[in-house]
Amino acid sequence: METDVLVIGGGNAALSAALSAREQGAEVLIVERAPKFYRGGNSRHTRDFRIMHTHENEYMIDTYPEEEFLEDLTRVAGGEINQHLARLIVRQSEQLPEWLSRQGIRWQPALSGTLHLARTNIFQLGGGKAMMNSYYQSAREKGIEVWYDSMVEDLTIDGAVFQAAKVRTKNAPTTMVKAKTVIIASGGFEANIEWHRRYWGAAADNFVIRGTPYNQGNVLEILLRNGVSQVGEPNSFHAVAVDGRAPTFDGGIVTRLDSVPFGIVVNKDGRRFYDEGEDFWPKRYAIWGGLIARQPEQVAYSIIDRKALGNFMPSVFEPISANTIPELAEKIGIDGNILGETIESFNKAVRPGNFNPSELDNCRTEGLTPQKSHWAVQIDDAPFYAYPLKTGITFTYLGVEVNEQARIKMENGQLADNMFATGEIVAGNVLRRGYLAGFGLTMGAVLGRIAGREAANAIK
Repeated sequence: METDVLVIGGGNAALSAALSAREQGAEVLIVERAPKFYRGGNSRHTRDFRIMHTHENEYMIDTYPEEEFLEDLTRVAGGEINQHLARLIVRQSEQLPEWLSRQGIRWQPALSGTLHLARTNIFQLGGGKAMMNSYYQSAREKGIEVWYDSMVEDLTIDGAVFQAAKVRTKNAPTTMVKAKTVIIASGGFEANIEWHRRYWGAAADNFVIRGTPYNQGNVLEILLRNGVSQVGEPNSFHAVAVDGRAPTFDGGIVTRLDSVPFGIVVNKDGRRFYDEGEDFWPKRYAIWGGLIARQPEQVAYSIIDRKALGNFMPSVFEPISANTIPELAEKIGIDGNILGETIESFNKAVRPGNFNPSELDNCRTEGLTPQKSHWAVQIDDAPFYAYPLKTGITFTYLGVEVNEQARIKMENGQLADNMFATGEIVAGNVLRRGYLAGFGLTMGAVLGRIAGREAANAIK
């Protein structure tokens, strides 16, 4: 089997790359590990892109300028980002809505509530599944071939030159696919619990994988074994607080808990361990997975009262409820005396203010460690509620290094002749820690378009 451009992966980044290469006249083959029904990787569970825009439009209010976007990204990532690559992604994000619309993707007005994204993000109509269906429909119409249930078992790489991929397709013989260029968009290793155990030990057994079980990191491992330059922290990931009752794999966005800013979070010992109101939720929700991963048994509980209901999008699971704190503590398996003391100390530390979920209000605590900086309201209005929390991993930050043309770099500093990468497998170039809501899709689509164009041009 021979083709011009081989795209490994089947999500947003992969389809952006494939369609971009096809626009340049290249013949394209997509190899997707998942069966057709589960195609799309983590992109199936998404709902919005973060977009720089200088004018208000039908789907986003006000403006979101380049410098603010870049400042937000730098802040959540702790300053350790490739500024040149980050700025490229930010600038080119402005072109995405129009280009994606040409691929059949439709948009809806922004959601309100906890996420505060009406100004910064554009939402796909129908969510990630509808988006991926549109991508694949566009790919079919443009003559892009897709192999489902197809796993890349090995890559033939000579120095910095890709030659072929060994692909095993379900119910078919193993095939060697030769291609003039290859684009890697196969994600990280977030679904590989054994790999997580290398860094987290037994704690990894308590992690929940929010997305696809097919992102096992096999292509990443092959690339690193062949001398590709590694980037990102091996034990770091984008992980959020998910409902502790979520399935181990593929629970998606509906299992995420957004109640954290409107109450307190305690660990198994009944103690608070971080500022629940540090900043707006889109800028802080992605730190909570890592925080919970470091707590006893990798478990925590979001505790709220009746007043908090309606301020956030609830989990797909009903909260645990009780009319008293001791009763609630018993239901969630926490020492009632300790939880009672924690809540009493919190209530005493709360200072009066004007509660406003839509801004960084002046409701805070005083003399409490850790403090609560905003949205601090006493927990005193029965019934009381608890959501069990676990670490829900979205994607890992360990990946391969690329330049601004999405071209892969080798360990010796040489640029690969015909190898490109995009999506979560290159996240570590821009993100070492933290996350900004909607940025994953943006990064994948921008770099995907670049990778597809550059791969096609490399052939020419």
